[in-house]
Amino acid sequence: MKILILTQYFPPEVGAPQNRLFELAVRLQKKGADITALTAMPNYPQMEIHQKYKNLKYICEEMDGLVIHRSSIYVSKNRSILSRLRNYFSFVFSSYRVGKNKLGTFDIILCESPPLFLGITAVRLARKKKAKLIFNVSDLWPESAEKLGIVKNKFLLGISYRLEKWIYKNSFLITGQTQGIVKSISSRFPSKKTYWLPNGVDIDYFDPSKINSSWRTENKFNENNFILFYAGIIGHAYNFDIVLNAANNLSGNENIKFVIIGNGPNKLKLIEQINKLNHKNIFFYDSVPKSELPHIINSIDALVIPLRKTDLSEGTIPSKIFENLAIKKPILLGVEGEAKELFIDEGKCGLAFEPENAEDLTKKILMLYNDRNLLHQMGENGRKYVSEKFNRDLIADKFWNHLIQL
Repeated sequence: MKILILTQYFPPEVGAPQNRLFELAVRLQKKGADITALTAMPNYPQMEIHQKYKNLKYICEEMDGLVIHRSSIYVSKNRSILSRLRNYFSFVFSSYRVGKNKLGTFDIILCESPPLFLGITAVRLARKKKAKLIFNVSDLWPESAEKLGIVKNKFLLGISYRLEKWIYKNSFLITGQTQGIVKSISSRFPSKKTYWLPNGVDIDYFDPSKINSSWRTENKFNENNFILFYAGIIGHAYNFDIVLNAANNLSGNENIKFVIIGNGPNKLKLIEQINKLNHKNIFFYDSVPKSELPHIINSIDALVIPLRKTDLSEGTIPSKIFENLAIKKPILLGVEGEAKELFIDEGKCGLAFEPENAEDLTKKILMLYNDRNLLHQMGENGRKYVSEKFNRDLIADKFWNHLIQL
């Protein structure tokens, strides 16, 4: 079975879709699939082409046995709608040219969305290559862009919703990263085949027994410090104000520390806010390579997930949950909906706090800080839960079997 993975985001970039698609591709290839990736020159989230790929319009390379074709993309640190559209459509056009002229035939094209616009390339290539299109939705765009206020132009939103409908209509199968995404698509397009293709974790790679914990001492935190942690994109989906407010509430306890690691469109604003507070309990670090992340997670005490309070967030499962739970670190989850039902109510992997409520977050932090037995038990629960439900090997096995049946 020849499969083309079409995505704007792929390693060596660091991020949730990059990791998820790469890990799936490697596992499907081990199952016997012939996997090729068609992606952009690496640039995310810094929005700057990596040095190795600068001034290139096309390159073909190999990564862990995968053949990777990369085409040009326009990047800019300007976050205006016009700049974003230029970014998206530059890759729509360049990926179609490369796909048409340099790639052979495929049985399946698996296209990652967002960006939704890449579906234009996917549909056209699927027709040209006589391949079945699987459209993988990790974020309900344009719905999410509208609800988060990222896109307010009614004309653009109207076009986007019509494009979404056209892409779904031309897809053989629509996969969704969460059950909420799958339900939303199924309710609006009942005639289309859908499949839940969740994110997960490499249980062996994120095994705490195999990871050293020197990060804490190297960064001058002591063994008595209780470290609350966030790592990921500093973007629109998260409300960091409540984290800073909780840090302010707890500034009198010298043992409780907040560590934020990441990059993204709201990074500079967040750093300004941290500097204004001038507290000694908040620490910010730039993004780190994936290889360093397990060592950092193994050195902290709990993960904080401060999602914004929107209907859209209720169907969100942040990828950082899986890695932290695999390393036996409980979560403080600020979102209602699917993630809470899975990881708090069913898995008992942490505590939930009311979204955007700094006082409730403060209360839940103190519960874990004052009850280390509870902290330990929830950590144990977390690894057990993701091992059974969100093991990447099991996810790839089920998806492979589903493809064969189809």
